[in-house]
Amino acid sequence: KPKHIQDFYNSLYKKGLSSNTVLHYHANIRKALDIATKLEIIPNNPADRIERPKKSQFIGDFYSIDELEKLFYACRSDPIEIVVLIASFYGLRRSEVLGLKWSSIDFEKNIITIKHKVIQRNAKKNRSMVLKDKTKNKASYRSLPLLPTIATALKKHKNQINKNKLICGNTYHKEFEDYICVDFKGKLFRPEYITDHFQIILKNNGLRHIRFHDLRHTFCSNLVQSGMDVSVVRMIMGHEHLSTTQKYTHLSNPYIED
Repeated sequence: KPKHIQDFYNSLYKKGLSSNTVLHYHANIRKALDIATKLEIIPNNPADRIERPKKSQFIGDFYSIDELEKLFYACRSDPIEIVVLIASFYGLRRSEVLGLKWSSIDFEKNIITIKHKVIQRNAKKNRSMVLKDKTKNKASYRSLPLLPTIATALKKHKNQINKNKLICGNTYHKEFEDYICVDFKGKLFRPEYITDHFQIILKNNGLRHIRFHDLRHTFCSNLVQSGMDVSVVRMIMGHEHLSTTQKYTHLSNPYIED
């Protein structure tokens, strides 16, 4: 009954779960019960008769240019240096950075193409990675200019990978050879490792706390602040809707319109 569902949601709140997490529970429960209703297993959907959990609005943070420079300095020779650089210079999602392949980089035409992603399945007994040859949505599939700074960093990273292959020999993992963001032994970085290690870098170097995803907020904010038309920024960010780009821009700017 509706009361049973509401009591369940209340128990989740008491456990400290966020409104957004409870909303995800609600979406799955309502969908399952809706199917049961259509199959006439139950007479109606009790999830339709309770108050829908409200989505809490999260406001992302961002770094200034000076803070970014300090971050780049702190990341020198760090295992995820290339990950941080690419995320900062292109505003890519974590899944997009980890999904980058060498075949996605055209050093002759100076183009980087975003067309793969790596996500993590967070099942209780199966925290496995999922490698997909597709992006979050159609707008996320995009080709961007290969910036000189990133081109240089990628070539340096490639040289280090070649050295690592010689050092590791037969123990080097070859199944991820086309992927850019790999560790010393050639294993693809796990999404949760990037998130956790990024925080370690900030803490060890006395840098202000932000999320790894806030590098995407930083990139978007800096582009709009520099005067770039927000519709162009939307395409670079891979957003389907302009309203999403507006949410990623945290500085007051006259270029943003409805």
